[in-house]
Order: sequence, then structure tokens, then C-alpha cells
Amino acid sequence: MIPLHDDNPTLRFPVLTVALIVACVLSLLYQSSRPDDASLTGQAAYMCAYGVVPANTLGETPAGGAAQPGDVTCYDVSRDHGRFTGLLTHMFLHAGWIHLVGNMLFLWVFGNNVEDRLGRLRFLPFYAACGVIAALAQAFADARSDIPMIGASGAVSAMLGAYIVLYPRAGIWSLIVVFPMKVPAWAWIGLYFAMQFAYLGDQMTGGDQGTAYAAHVVGFVAGAVLIRPALAGRPPAPPAHAKGALFT
Repeated sequence: MIPLHDDNPTLRFPVLTVALIVACVLSLLYQSSRPDDASLTGQAAYMCAYGVVPANTLGETPAGGAAQPGDVTCYDVSRDHGRFTGLLTHMFLHAGWIHLVGNMLFLWVFGNNVEDRLGRLRFLPFYAACGVIAALAQAFADARSDIPMIGASGAVSAMLGAYIVLYPRAGIWSLIVVFPMKVPAWAWIGLYFAMQFAYLGDQMTGGDQGTAYAAHVVGFVAGAVLIRPALAGRPPAPPAHAKGALFT
């Protein structure tokens, strides 16, 4: 299912959600302007520098062992930029336009309401904290890896976790095969989480190793668990927005 939009209106324009989308687009444009090779100025080096390289972040020896004299590895590039830089910057990097568009579509559909409910002062810290938690989960899942993890999907998954807590009865208009249909948020997001959990289980037994499913699952849980504490002190939502638009 591809989410198109929800029927849950916002009270204010989602300035920060749009700013995050613009920042991710600009980052990919810059990345795409670099040579597509293994040079120290190429796209691969950019991802190693600003993605999360688990072995560097956790202070582990990379699985491949020490580099040969004169060789520069992804681990070396990451280490030159600090152990923890990538925990924040990885959220603005993507592997290509399909990767970017998918994440940004989910961020737009679900993140705008989370921003609206949290308020602008709390939204970015919440988004960033959930993204960092998701990245650390992925790093611990493969602590000696020297492959960079990039993408906003951990933080975006947290937006879905927060959304299902705040607006379980909202309707999500989705493209199912080729037909637009409205699906209740609790069913749509529940299916998303179940699929990510299933994919993670398959990955742990040797399945697809190219997607950070641990980040998806833990990011989702972080968003669902932390959204209520993050709302502490905020005024109650207006009645029409308290549960989202009713699914009919």
C-alpha cells in the first residue's frame, strides 16, 4: 500500500516537516553532483562520512579487519568525521531518488500531524531523538559492520508509531495495486509494523541484508512510546483533532 494522504487536517502549516523534506532533497542533489566512484571525493565517501558506520560508532574493530597500508576504507572515512556525527546526519542521506521519495512521502503523510500536535519547538528534538535511537538499534544489530547506514526511515517510522497512538481512527487514503482506497490508520500502520517485524525476522535468519529493518522496528516503537512523554505540558488537542478524523 502506498499512502497518498490522510483525512486528518492540521491546524498549522507543517513548516518543519517541509524543511526536513527540502533538506533531504538538497542533500541528495549535492551527493549526486559528486563523482560516482570510490574516490575520497565521491558519493561513496560522502555516505561513509555522514552515514552511520556501526563499527566506528560503537568503537568496534570492523569485520573486514585492518586495511592494507595505503588503502582507505569506509571505516577510516567515518572515523575521520567522528564517532557520533552520523547518528544525526544519516537521516538526510539517501541511496537514490526512489529511496528518497518513498521516505519523504511517508514523512509528509504522517509527520505533518505529529508536528501539528507536538508544536514546532518539540517536533525536531522528537524526530531527531527517535532517529538516533533507531540508528543505534541498527548499529548494535551488526556492531562490526563497516557498511554505512543511510536514510530517514528510522525517524520516519517513528512518525508512524506516534501517529497510531495519536490518531488511530484517522483514514489513510492509499493506492492499493492501482485503486485508491481509504484504510483506517490503526489497520494501515499496524500492517506496516507487522511487515517490518516479519522482514526483520527473515533478515536475522539470512534474508535481505540491504535494508535496516531493526531501525524501522525500533524507530516505530520509540515513536509510539515517547510521543506521550513528549506531549507533557502541551494543551489538549481540540475535539475535532483529538482522535483524528473518524473513519467512515
